[in-house]
Amino acid sequence: MVRHFGNTCETLTANGTIAENGCGKFDDINDAALASIKNLGITHIWLTGVLEQASSTAYPDRPADNPLLVKGKAGSPYAIRDYFDVCPDYAVDPAKRLDEFRALLVRMKKHQLKAVIDFVPNHVARSYSSDIRPDLSFGKDDDTGRFFDINNNFYYLGELHQGGGPPLRLPTEHGHQPYPPESSFGRVTGNNVISWTPSIHDWFETIKLNYGHNFTVGPPRDDLHPLPPPDAAAEDTPDTWQKMDAILAYWQGMGVDGFRVDMAHMIPMAYWAWQTRRCKKRDADTFFMAEAYDNDPSKLTDGNVLEELLAAGFDAVYDDPTYDIIKHTVEGGKWANDIDSTANPFSPLFHQSLRYAENHDEVRLASPGNWAGCGMDIGIPVSAILFGLGRGPIMLYNGQETGEPADGAEGFSGDDGRSSIFDYGILPTLVPWVNNHRYDGVRLTPAQKNLRAFYARLLKLCAQPAFAHGDFYGLNHANRDNVRYGRLPHEHTSGHWLHSFLRRDPSSGQAFLVVVNLHPSETLEDVHVQIPDDPLRWLGGKYPQCDKLTFTDRLGTRFTAPSMTDQLGKTGLAIADLPPKMAMYLEIQ
Repeated sequence: MVRHFGNTCETLTANGTIAENGCGKFDDINDAALASIKNLGITHIWLTGVLEQASSTAYPDRPADNPLLVKGKAGSPYAIRDYFDVCPDYAVDPAKRLDEFRALLVRMKKHQLKAVIDFVPNHVARSYSSDIRPDLSFGKDDDTGRFFDINNNFYYLGELHQGGGPPLRLPTEHGHQPYPPESSFGRVTGNNVISWTPSIHDWFETIKLNYGHNFTVGPPRDDLHPLPPPDAAAEDTPDTWQKMDAILAYWQGMGVDGFRVDMAHMIPMAYWAWQTRRCKKRDADTFFMAEAYDNDPSKLTDGNVLEELLAAGFDAVYDDPTYDIIKHTVEGGKWANDIDSTANPFSPLFHQSLRYAENHDEVRLASPGNWAGCGMDIGIPVSAILFGLGRGPIMLYNGQETGEPADGAEGFSGDDGRSSIFDYGILPTLVPWVNNHRYDGVRLTPAQKNLRAFYARLLKLCAQPAFAHGDFYGLNHANRDNVRYGRLPHEHTSGHWLHSFLRRDPSSGQAFLVVVNLHPSETLEDVHVQIPDDPLRWLGGKYPQCDKLTFTDRLGTRFTAPSMTDQLGKTGLAIADLPPKMAMYLEIQ
């Protein structure tokens, strides 16, 4: 997140201004930063929240927004005010912010790093008005007297909708107040709330965009209004489709390599099939990753929306289900065995899932009030599982590698275990690595240096053939009755805290056994991992015929152990004691 990344301020003022708390700049992501990120094992940088957003900070060419529209001092980066511009907060010279952004893209390409930015198709700020392309501003030709029209950009409130009619009244700590620009009409909020008085918990600062489909009837239906096919000419599509295509073409033309799509499941699948096709026609390598949740009732499909997004042209979709299971295992309530429900290699999702242990919407791993208060080292077992499962992309959030706890309230969100996206905040654990923009980490503690080195080893291992190109075989099911598979005294089944799986690349023959202890504090004693005949045959090549295999950890321990092949399905591989929060990537030779 650019706002946090290069910010060297070390003293936080709650609800502070940009002058009080500082703000990262495009220029802060300098050659030293990019070289260090590249060396960590990163291939793409998602520049989070760079589009111009509603904000309380004024600039000569851009006044501050109405306070009713701004969450926090900085404002939400998902309340976009101009889709063709970038946030002036991130520029040394705000008047030249687009030039400074272009210069960053050039630097990234010099380091062979690809640039991903947000695409927020579901909603814009209530103050949206493009200075760069005023002809493409949303809503300027809408019929405000109709809730829904195919070519309206927004949905409009009527007299009978909740809240009693105009004017639109937005929430404040002192109650609802009229919002003058919507005194004679009102617009539906970004989270589908049809009300003249949205609540403080709604996305009240945003307006939902209309893709030629009335979302109140559920998923699109051809009998109501068929949406255009993937090969439709632009002029034969709804107005919002055409404007969004122009926006994406603009950023592609500037050198952006891909898009992280916000709440992609709230948009008709027909639009995605059309849009991804057009973008990839302009640049076949354009990368699309979707933030999407199949359990969200606002999804616009009756099927599994993650599978539908992949079918519509996305390269990867968020793996929220596996993240949730692992978090609930660490905090209590789930077992490592439950990962099997999402770690299904026969699912079309498995190898195209984008996996993460942190992002701006989720709590920090080191947050004292989350992840059982384990501290930053819980990221070791959690990331070892998530990053090693499939062939899909893996994501590291800035500050995760230095153990950022997001401890304390920064402003609008309070003390919620997240690094606030609404405020001018700081990442106290990242500042020592930034080290006045040297990005050398000399001020990190030994524990932080060790954690960052762990992530570097993990990312580089995950680029090896067994992980980048290989297949997956889960071993928890085969070990449920194995009493030496991390079973604690009061348990009657194994697999509560221990998770293991095999990865193998058929082309190179490279193979790994991953073994992870998710327990926050217990050492799992005398661990033996059974690898029965079926997974041994699955390994293929020479493995089933060898009398002896050797297992050597490449992730950081000095563990190495031989095992007779005929004993792997009986007594299993003897690992001895596995400390809490421990992970091993054992290469099999």
